[in-house]
Order: sequence, then structure tokens, then C-alpha cells
Amino acid sequence: MRKRIVSACLTAALSLAPPAFAEGERAGDFDYYVLSLSWSPTWCALEGEDRGSPQCDGDYGWVLHGLWPQYENGWPSYCNTSERDPSRRQTAAMQDIMGTDGAAWYQWKKHGRCSGLPAQAYLDTARAAYEKFTRPEVFRKLTKDVKLPAALIEEAFMKENDGLDANEITVTCKSYRIQEVRICLTPDLEPRKCGADTIRDCTLDDALLEAIE
Repeated sequence: MRKRIVSACLTAALSLAPPAFAEGERAGDFDYYVLSLSWSPTWCALEGEDRGSPQCDGDYGWVLHGLWPQYENGWPSYCNTSERDPSRRQTAAMQDIMGTDGAAWYQWKKHGRCSGLPAQAYLDTARAAYEKFTRPEVFRKLTKDVKLPAALIEEAFMKENDGLDANEITVTCKSYRIQEVRICLTPDLEPRKCGADTIRDCTLDDALLEAIE
């Protein structure tokens, strides 16, 4: 009898728990943005080179991975929208900060549609968010690969961007490498506290940061 009660309680609790993410949600219904900046040498080493991505032929450092609409808990994706998809010309114009036009198209399809904005307005907003923050030049000047505490990446970004607090930025790692810097923003692109499911601070003391070749 007790097992049945426990099982029923667990089932009820799970049915009430909000999903970590959703698909096909209503466009424009979100709480804040996550600006995701990817360290290009890491992405190329783990994925891009195997795909033959032209991004890996360039001297990219911190590229714009995406500008993601976010809920306080979870995030929408592949939203239903009446807005037209961007043209090839529009996505190609993002290559200078995203690495490829294909990356811009994919980010629009998965995240941009959820912003509720027309395609060009979303791409313009993503560029404005990218350009709002100074990316520490010291990382571009590396002449060889280094291992360092991931916390130093976060500290460097906060030093270069006055007013950016530790609860508004997080650094992620993948395969023992520095992967991304993520900054939480209001819909007006002002820094704000990240949701609990967004903060994923990498705690490695010897994370690999590959130099730009």
C-alpha cells in the first residue's frame, strides 16, 4: 500500500514539474535572452573540423553562437511564427561574427523564431548583443595553447565590461576545454541575473584554451 502511495505521489509531482525545454511554443513568449559566445578553436577541434566547416579555416576567436530566448526555467525552441525566414543574403551577412551563414540560419530556425521578431530584426538584435560586450583581447593574442582555471575567463570578461556581475555570466567547458561564455540579458539587452538552469559554471582549474591558428 505504501509503495502505491509513493508511486502516486511521484507521478503527480512529475506531471506538475515544468519541462526543461519545449518545442513549438508561441513566438515572443519568453523572459530573457542568453547571449552565447563560443570559443571557435574548441568547436573546431571537437566538431567543426570533422564537418569540414569553413569557420575552421578562419582566425575566429569568440564567435556568436546564438541569442536564445529563455524562460525563468527552461527555454522555447522551434516556435511557431508567422514571420518569414531570412534570405540567404541576410544570413550571409552574419558570417563575420558567426563563422558561417549556415550557423545563422540554424540559430534563427531553433531560437530566432521564438523571439517574436522579424528575421532581420532578430539578426540585428543578435549582432547588437554581440557588439555590446568587449571580448578580452588577451585571448586572441595567445601564441600557444594554455591550461587555466575557467574562472579566469569569467573574471576577464567582467574586468573588460564594467557592471557585469558574476550572477549574469557563466562559462562552460566541454571535453576539458573552454567551450562558451554565456551572458544573460533582458529583452532590452541589459545584463540581468541568470536563471538557475542557465548557470553552469565550469569548475576546472586546468581547462584547455587553444590558441587561434
